[in-house]
Amino acid sequence: MSGALLEVNGVSVSFDGFKAINNLSIHFDKAELRAIIGPNGAGKTTFMDIVTGKTKPDVGSVKWGEQNISLLEMSESAIAMEGIGRKFQKPTVFEAQTVRQNLAMALKNPRGPFVVLAHRKTARNAERIEAIAKEIGLAESLTRIAGELSHGQKQWLEIGMLLAQEPRLLLVDEPAAGMTVDEREKTTAILKEAAKTRAVVVVEHDMEFVRRLDCKVTVLHEGAVLAEGSLDYVTSQQSVIDVYLGRDHA
Repeated sequence: MSGALLEVNGVSVSFDGFKAINNLSIHFDKAELRAIIGPNGAGKTTFMDIVTGKTKPDVGSVKWGEQNISLLEMSESAIAMEGIGRKFQKPTVFEAQTVRQNLAMALKNPRGPFVVLAHRKTARNAERIEAIAKEIGLAESLTRIAGELSHGQKQWLEIGMLLAQEPRLLLVDEPAAGMTVDEREKTTAILKEAAKTRAVVVVEHDMEFVRRLDCKVTVLHEGAVLAEGSLDYVTSQQSVIDVYLGRDHA
């Protein structure tokens, strides 16, 4: 569809004869929050692997941005540079560094040997770090060592590190796992705010958390889109009920 930020069309990929993705077509707008749900083995992780270049599909196309660039021709690092950020389920932050240092290392700045040599703390970078820290609820924790943060705070810091790279698409894998109720509420707010200026795609098992997100939901099953719409709509569909209750295997 024209105007989409990311278009995945007719994509299939098999591993040892098992079709992990089966003629998948899905698209995302430039600024939207989307949840992707589905039973284990539905293809959620493989979908993210394809978009980020970790896995190459057997057939199909993955087009990106206004120029309809093919992501299939690009390396993982080139795709990341294009503005696609991915957050895995387990937070990966620099535990021995402060929150501020973690965010500073992640900032999107010009790269190159002379730029790195001349790098110094600029007012703009400091302002950006402060703004991101406020957005992720860690403004009071900038001087804290990342390893001392709670599980939820580490998740927020990693989201902040991705935001510091100014991605246009953020793929987030099960952000609510292991969080307290308060942390989950804060995570919802962070993701909703981020989605005002970029596409944020959340892969999640937790239906309560998906309901909090209050966004369009895509249900995957056997590597294809089974249903799409609001959470109430998709969970009322008999095909979705069958998949989640296992009746399709009865």
